[in-house]
Amino acid sequence: MITVENGQFHLSNGQISYIFHVMPNGQLGHLYYGESLKQGRDYSHFQTYDNVVPNTTHPYEGRPGFSLETVKQELPLYGKGDFRDAALLLEGPSGEVISDLSYETHHILEGKPSLEGLPAGHADSEKAKTLIVTLKDDQSGVKVELSYTLFQDVPVITRSLRVVNVGEGEVTIQKVASLNLDLPDSEFDMVHLTGAWARERHLAVHRLAEGTQQIASQRGASSHQHNPFLALKRPETTEHNGEVIGVHFVYSGNFQAQAEVDHYRTTRLQVGIHPTRFSWKLQENEYFQSPEAVLTYSNEGLNGLSQSIHQWVHYHLIQERWRTAERPVLVNNWEATYFDFNEEKLEAFATEAKQLGIELFVLDDGWFGKRDDDTTSLGDWFVDKRKLPNGIGKLASQVKNKGMKFGLWFEPEMISPESELITAHPDWVVGATASHQTLGRNQQVLDFSNQEVVDYLYDRMSTIIEEADLDYIKWDMNRNITEPISSHLTNQGEFFHRYILGVYALYDRLTKAYPHVLFESCAGGGGRFDLGMMHYAPQAWTSDNTDAVERLKIQYGTSIAYPLTTMGSHVSAVPNHQTLRETPFSFRADVAYFGTFGYELDPSALTKEEKEQVGKQIEQYKNTQPLIQHGTFTRLASPFDGEETAWMVFDESKGSGVVAWYKPNFRPNPKSNQALQLAGLEAEAEYEVNGKRYGGDELMRRGLPLGTEFNGANHNGADRGGDDQSQVWWIRKVSNQ
Repeated sequence: MITVENGQFHLSNGQISYIFHVMPNGQLGHLYYGESLKQGRDYSHFQTYDNVVPNTTHPYEGRPGFSLETVKQELPLYGKGDFRDAALLLEGPSGEVISDLSYETHHILEGKPSLEGLPAGHADSEKAKTLIVTLKDDQSGVKVELSYTLFQDVPVITRSLRVVNVGEGEVTIQKVASLNLDLPDSEFDMVHLTGAWARERHLAVHRLAEGTQQIASQRGASSHQHNPFLALKRPETTEHNGEVIGVHFVYSGNFQAQAEVDHYRTTRLQVGIHPTRFSWKLQENEYFQSPEAVLTYSNEGLNGLSQSIHQWVHYHLIQERWRTAERPVLVNNWEATYFDFNEEKLEAFATEAKQLGIELFVLDDGWFGKRDDDTTSLGDWFVDKRKLPNGIGKLASQVKNKGMKFGLWFEPEMISPESELITAHPDWVVGATASHQTLGRNQQVLDFSNQEVVDYLYDRMSTIIEEADLDYIKWDMNRNITEPISSHLTNQGEFFHRYILGVYALYDRLTKAYPHVLFESCAGGGGRFDLGMMHYAPQAWTSDNTDAVERLKIQYGTSIAYPLTTMGSHVSAVPNHQTLRETPFSFRADVAYFGTFGYELDPSALTKEEKEQVGKQIEQYKNTQPLIQHGTFTRLASPFDGEETAWMVFDESKGSGVVAWYKPNFRPNPKSNQALQLAGLEAEAEYEVNGKRYGGDELMRRGLPLGTEFNGANHNGADRGGDDQSQVWWIRKVSNQ
């Protein structure tokens, strides 16, 4: 898997190869990343070090052809003649740039080591090997340990680095990218996931041009606006064919991901902590660990990339308990009651839910302090006895006695200007020393860079968890960070990173102390939907927008980079609370099946017919859930390209799957002979789809018949028509002819 010979490092698992070597100046030069190449060969000719390029600098007199401005590198440094963006910027005690890091040693580990204080992938000795290459600057005594983990079962490599100050003077890190990948050309489209609150992770694609194309967040969270995922695909690459490279950042705070095309039309791909307001000081024998980046390659289009990512997240990031555990069907009371509830109302709500077959009741915002609206009480995690006079434990036991599980909403990172906590600890607020403090959703942010804050919240949350015997927690975060100042830090350049380390520390303590509790992360919906959160919380609230039509784009875009098991997807009431749109009950369920299923509505407000549908919907989801957990997800038709959306999940080991198709908007006089082309089947096999037999070849080449659509004249012959059309089919392999 990992070979080292004559200064050349070759990582290959038969699916991909990643190759680099030691350059003439001792730094590491990148040679190749892509489809697997044969090991044992010398690939150093992939770089040219003797081609003289006009108007370039060169480190060695008499060798003008070797210039850092033109070579491909593993860890480009600032200040030595490479004028592209550096991956690492280090300063010594007098502000001098440290840039003479050269190869010192390397070693190979079995398996995948964890990263202290940070979420990261995991694998045992049979599933991965890790190469650690150490570089050293002799003058300053700084060492950098580059870590590369190659996974055996997926075309994935994870990258991170550790900066160690083994010298005597102070070292300051001004920028650190966890991954740098120099590519030999710029013939790529950049693919990323963009949006805003209520329309998160919409698919965006554009051609690379000279200059820097960047996505980023400086909000203190990975954000609704830009997801910490970026892909470069060839212009001809489609969902099912062609070459694509993807990179994730396993991080939930400020990030920067970019593709820089230089004047020689080469591309530098980087991802790391956003350098704005980042400055980390290392004293003697101190070190800094960067977050992890995940690099994925596919020559089978965007679907191939997604399927590899989904597999890696499922087997190498999510905690093992939740990899196979059945996720309960839940109902959340928020859109049914908002803040207006009491114990009797909630008990009746739970009774109705249980009768429908729902398995988990989640009490959302408003159960603590004096929380009658969003202006007060965040931070006061004590039960509001006006609403729940017998305490949260009594309500939980009532729910559990009905045979249901019980969950609660928390927003632990926030504090209200009107709260007991802010009166007792005004210095615990982010920006407490600022001349003016900005509000967001009528709230401020607790300083998670302060260990006292983390300890306090662990004490309050663990008390509630034990009192209510909680099965589930929805962890929300409804505003971004302004006035980023901590009254407990001397170097404010460390604040943003220490803040997210505090969030991870609280998650880590709670998930280890209460491993049975299912955590669902949320940040005003999808504002922190990233791999960092998923290390602790295996599912996330995909968006506050529960409208089924809007969810088609949100869930389709999200699936590019994240598996279905991570997506909270619920059936909500109509008119929808975010769009005022009304859609059929069946359409809403057909969309919500493809995630972690639940309801956002008042069960007592459902009609008799709708209540009967709920039982059938839950049964359908129970049949679908094993496929979602263990099958291969394939996108078939994009809502960003046309009026239809379609996808399928197929478990080859079981020979069964499910296909779904949606058309929200009807157009008059539609085309005839409509069919949906499937993918990923065996051409020679036969399949049964809802009782009818088809060949795998015809399903993939001609397509699955969609039936006759109403065209304005065929009143007696149409199978379907109108807005909000949806169909779900069960598919089963019946022969291998």
